[in-house]
Amino acid sequence: MNCPPLQITFLGTGTSGGVPMIACDCVVCSSTDSRDKRLRSSILVQSSTTTLVVDTGPDFRYQMLRKKVRHLDAVVFTHPHKDHLAGLDDIRAYNHFGQKPMQVFADSLTEEALRRDFYYAFAESRYPGIPELQLQTITEAPFWVGDIPVQPIQVWHHRMPVLGFRFGHFTYITDANRIEEEELQKIKGSQVLVVNALRKEAHLSHFTLDQAITLIQSLQVPQGYLTHLSHQMGLHAAVSEELPAGIALSYDGLELRLTEKITTNNR
Repeated sequence: MNCPPLQITFLGTGTSGGVPMIACDCVVCSSTDSRDKRLRSSILVQSSTTTLVVDTGPDFRYQMLRKKVRHLDAVVFTHPHKDHLAGLDDIRAYNHFGQKPMQVFADSLTEEALRRDFYYAFAESRYPGIPELQLQTITEAPFWVGDIPVQPIQVWHHRMPVLGFRFGHFTYITDANRIEEEELQKIKGSQVLVVNALRKEAHLSHFTLDQAITLIQSLQVPQGYLTHLSHQMGLHAAVSEELPAGIALSYDGLELRLTEKITTNNR
């Protein structure tokens, strides 16, 4: 699947509680480094003609305002946990200004949650101002959003199936602690792999820092970024010094441009 040049923006890079975490005064939550301020995980994927967002967590409205996203073509969901879909109601602003329903791509498990949590958007009796959604059920088969090719990759979040996505040479995986060999093959050849790394200590349903590093290196991806980070990971500056070449912590606002050569706005 041929892919146009893409710009990837990390809208949020934190775990479900965000960083700083409510009521926490640890060194990370008290940090003045902007890279330690992490909204719930989400990315923006843009070609010259198409804009999509992966997941609409509780911070979706603020993420769109902060990035000044005036036009959005689609939402692609990874899984039905609240920190990845709770902000979908705010899509109605794009309905209003775009004068059309929003394309929403989700697997059957996530679709069930969307229909339950946002029942009013799917009701037969509709009232003005509710979200207008064009829901499209996806599987592991590739699909297109405008001119952007999307290859779903099934991963495991303990016992929950979650979808990662490959957009051309860029692969994004969040909320995973296991990937089967057949799905790993879909990642190989990527220029960039983003994968969740919750903390350094073992966790039931997320990769640790060491596990994420091992995954990136084993797939021989030239550049890896870590996301879905908790305050338990440590300070961005300190952890960055421990990482091997070719692997970095992501942070809110990080932008990547993928053509033949990867460029970044790293500070």
